[in-house]
Amino acid sequence: MTSQTTLLEHYATLDSAAVSDALDALGLPPGQAGFVPVWGTPKIVGFAVTVQLEPYSPGPSGAHIAASAVDAANGTNVIVVANDGRTDVSCWGGLLSLGASLNGVRGVVADGACRDVHEAREINFPVFAKGQIPATARGRLQQRSTGEPVQLGAVTVTPGDLVLADETGVVVVPRNHVDTVLERAQGVARRERAIAAELKAGVALHEAMRDARLAGTTEEH
Repeated sequence: MTSQTTLLEHYATLDSAAVSDALDALGLPPGQAGFVPVWGTPKIVGFAVTVQLEPYSPGPSGAHIAASAVDAANGTNVIVVANDGRTDVSCWGGLLSLGASLNGVRGVVADGACRDVHEAREINFPVFAKGQIPATARGRLQQRSTGEPVQLGAVTVTPGDLVLADETGVVVVPRNHVDTVLERAQGVARRERAIAAELKAGVALHEAMRDARLAGTTEEH
């Protein structure tokens, strides 16, 4: 079993496409679109700390949404905020970005919209979301749970699952498959580097790039 830190370092050398191909090969849900970095082109990889939101209903005032998850997270974590893909209200903002950054959190993936993009950019905190909107969560959203399985788009995320996000999309690796998926994804990356080298050396595209070879079902040459 690879240590958590080393595991994250290995995954950080891969992109979402290679990991998605590995998930596909194992019959696991592949990567998904719609989650884009709201500034720059960061890549994040870490273990999920989950937050489930729901529409606001009047009641006693509590802590701000996601605040308890941020407090519990550390330098190996990515915050995953489940808000059913809503883009009419922000589910992540500047003070949450600041608090998470100060805790060493690697970034956030939100199935919804965010605000205060400039604040996240100024502190180099990666935020992946479905959109941006100034509208506050106050009076519109509340936290249902944290530390429970949540739905991120089409994929269920359990706390501790590995989440990788880059400018292409987001992949979620179930925690009991992280080593197997890593090995497969590294194989995908090696094959694609070999094909790229052949193309640069003048090999015709149809000769170098074959589905069976990309899938790893034939010997490399």
